[in-house]
Amino acid sequence: MRLHSLLASASSVFLASLVFADGASDVLDLTADNFQSVVSAEPLILVEFFAPWCGHCKALAPHYEEAATALKDKNIKIAKVDCVDQADLCQEHGVQGYPTLKVYRSGEATDYTGNRKADGIVSYMVKQSLPAVTEVTAANIEEFKHADKIVAVAYVASHTDAPAAQFSATAEKHRDDYLFGLSTDSAAIDAAGVTPPAIVVYRAFDDPETTYPYPIASADVKDIETWIKELAIPTIEEVNGENYMTYAQSGKPLAYLFVDPTDAKKDQLISAVRDIALQHKGHINFVWIDAIKFGDHAKALNLNEAKWPSFVIQELEKQLKFPLSQSEEATPEAIKEWTDSFVAGKLEPELKSQPIPESQDEAVFTLVGKQFDEVVFDDEKDVFVEFYASWCVCGHCKRLKPTWDTLAERYTSVKDRLVIAKMEAPENDLPPSVPFRVAGFPTLKFKPAGSKEFLDYDGDRSLESLVAFVEENAKNPLDPNVPFKTQNESIPRFVDQHHDEL
Repeated sequence: MRLHSLLASASSVFLASLVFADGASDVLDLTADNFQSVVSAEPLILVEFFAPWCGHCKALAPHYEEAATALKDKNIKIAKVDCVDQADLCQEHGVQGYPTLKVYRSGEATDYTGNRKADGIVSYMVKQSLPAVTEVTAANIEEFKHADKIVAVAYVASHTDAPAAQFSATAEKHRDDYLFGLSTDSAAIDAAGVTPPAIVVYRAFDDPETTYPYPIASADVKDIETWIKELAIPTIEEVNGENYMTYAQSGKPLAYLFVDPTDAKKDQLISAVRDIALQHKGHINFVWIDAIKFGDHAKALNLNEAKWPSFVIQELEKQLKFPLSQSEEATPEAIKEWTDSFVAGKLEPELKSQPIPESQDEAVFTLVGKQFDEVVFDDEKDVFVEFYASWCVCGHCKRLKPTWDTLAERYTSVKDRLVIAKMEAPENDLPPSVPFRVAGFPTLKFKPAGSKEFLDYDGDRSLESLVAFVEENAKNPLDPNVPFKTQNESIPRFVDQHHDEL
């Protein structure tokens, strides 16, 4: 069996090498010039964003070629983008690591979540090409209701009745998230015990059946997806890499109970916290997490001691953390009091910060969390900040560093009015005063003098482009020979009266 696998793998590589040599690859090459026209025209296309030096990309290549050839007969296209040659294009599409695979439907992207072997790619893309809604009848209704953790079924008299069209559009949008079915079979409708039109969500947890409780004839995609998303989150369950995005996409605060899975009192504690979670259902999501396996995540949430159980609430939208002090026991009573205080707005977030540097010897100002408000919100100065991660695996941060240093050196003579700064984002929390969160590295933000607004830098990362951006957006004079201000003068304040917080 192993010999067969090795031969099959070797054959794939050999076949791919022949394809490359003949220049007859079935994988389309995309660039900034043709990306939009090709991707937007396809009802379904898979795109790989890769780097030639990336080992994982090299391992994927023969499988990708094999899948492209197999899918060609099914009229499903596969393409690739060289992110070294097309760096700006990859940045524009949010690529932060290699390889990144995205599925595009008429230009709209979703993440590829299948495996990366040839047969897995083929299987995944074929499923993506099938209808998002399964026809449900009396013969398959019982099996279908239990086919996944979340199953939504629309019962309608005919396919043209509301909300069939909106339900199908919801299914198309969330085909990777939930299982959708539609039934016009009177026997199936009778078995479900509903009067059409109706939508029922079947779950493998909590209440097993829930019927759409609002006026259904006027339900649109947003109404239906919001309702299903609420039902898709259990009162409390174990969180891991497979289901974390369900919580992240909800936008609600997330309460973590870190437990040692070998603790004899684990289930008893989780049961007690479940009662607290029920009291706050719809406002806070609760999970429990393996503290031994995810100890590093506990530290990232400012739980610095390996002491379990521990409890922390994270406000996901602003990435603010509210850890229950590990100096006290994480009892159900303490957890309830902490959660009630959070809901009442009585808690202050605990902000992680590196120590304030004793001196600033480089042209680039080293910014830390404790100094963020003081430095960045100094009304008298323009501030340009690079948020980076020292472990940034894609190499973008490392490549930017010499350019960023040169940019700062260019303006050392006006550092009293323009600050070029850097902040290691994973080691420093942003304060609540900041209207954004950092999602990728490096992220560049410019705060003009006299303003609380932040401008995103989305251009290429050449020195010339960075200089042009600074010159265009700085409110202060950048010529050292032009007086900046006297001790009793201040610069005008530029306030946008129509600003909406992000």
